[in-house]
Amino acid sequence: MAPCAIGIDIGGTHLRAAVVSADGTILRRARISSSRDPAVVLTRCLALIADLRGPDVSAIGIGVPGQVDAAMRAVLSGGYVDLSGFDFAGLIEADARLPVTLENDAAMALLGEAAVGAAKGIAHAVMLTIGTGIGGAVLDGGHLLRGKGMAGQLGHIVVDPQGRPCVCGRIGCVETVSSGTAFGVHLAEAGLPSDTRAQDLLDRSDDPTAQAVLRRWAGPLRAAIDTLVAVCNPQMVVIGGGAGHGAVAAMAQLASRPSWFSAPVVAAQLGD
Repeated sequence: MAPCAIGIDIGGTHLRAAVVSADGTILRRARISSSRDPAVVLTRCLALIADLRGPDVSAIGIGVPGQVDAAMRAVLSGGYVDLSGFDFAGLIEADARLPVTLENDAAMALLGEAAVGAAKGIAHAVMLTIGTGIGGAVLDGGHLLRGKGMAGQLGHIVVDPQGRPCVCGRIGCVETVSSGTAFGVHLAEAGLPSDTRAQDLLDRSDDPTAQAVLRRWAGPLRAAIDTLVAVCNPQMVVIGGGAGHGAVAAMAQLASRPSWFSAPVVAAQLGD
């Protein structure tokens, strides 16, 4: 029997889990509602593991939004689900009696894309995940770029020093203007319905209001990517997350400028 792993994605709305084979095939999956209480999240994750595990499962990987020290298996910043200061990985490991890896969720997404997705066979890649916020990770020579422990917070590249305040404490981070949340803000400011999708605006190529919203949303993201390409010199930039495909399509409509620095920008293949 080939060994498999359980992957768990901790989100603000749902906790999602799946049994994944070595070639990336999802064999079994389950999900349950999330909670802001870390103890409740722990209990529900253990229930997902109990529901999915079998004799083929040999390890567990957990993706967490925010700053994570993977070497210490510690969550350093809280979000909707605040696991900072909570030995989440250790408690899961003690109960499940399986080795546990804890990592930032965007870093997990990049490792998945490099193993079996859009960046398969790529040693140098950058990934941005566009959702409620913007996550990021950098693959350098086949290894995650760590810096002194948690490099890759790419949503906090500043694109407008006179811009909107960010939750990180800075002003004008790309997350404040190009995330899924920011897309909703742009819609409201333009007087458009809150349920409007990026594809709806892309389909309205002759509507100045629709095109202005797309430019305000995708333009700063393109600028952030241009900076990352100059700094990291990747072979590829992968855009994932729930709003990833819409962001890639919106950026494709922007006029490009010749530059010393370039890399293809592609949508993630593995979904969000």
